[in-house]
Amino acid sequence: QVQLVESGGGLVQAGGSLRLSCAASGRTFSNHNMGWFRQAPGKEREFVAAISWNGGSTYYAELVNGRFTISRDNAKNTVSLQMNSLKPEDTAVYYCAARSRWVITWDYRNPDGYDYWGQGTQVTVSS
Repeated sequence: QVQLVESGGGLVQAGGSLRLSCAASGRTFSNHNMGWFRQAPGKEREFVAAISWNGGSTYYAELVNGRFTISRDNAKNTVSLQMNSLKPEDTAVYYCAARSRWVITWDYRNPDGYDYWGQGTQVTVSS
């Protein structure tokens, strides 16, 4: 089991920045690929960003590419999402998720490609 706890959400004006963090405990964090997803009211959960177990590969949704940056610190068991130039349409609950690196396939864009989820943190961007 991997326990994930997100933090860093809040209310920010359009154009502002937030940094989300996800703290992991339980099984070895460095053996897990990590992802960030978000879900707005009435919408499906959507992929935001992902990072491989060693940080060597990162992936972004087109909507956030160039504005958001995912990173991880395996020594601290954390994965972060730096969000800049925020827009009202970025408003959502943001979730981090984990997938074992030992699984042969990792569909990083698909919520079903992850085994463990945090409880989420609310991000609200005002116009």
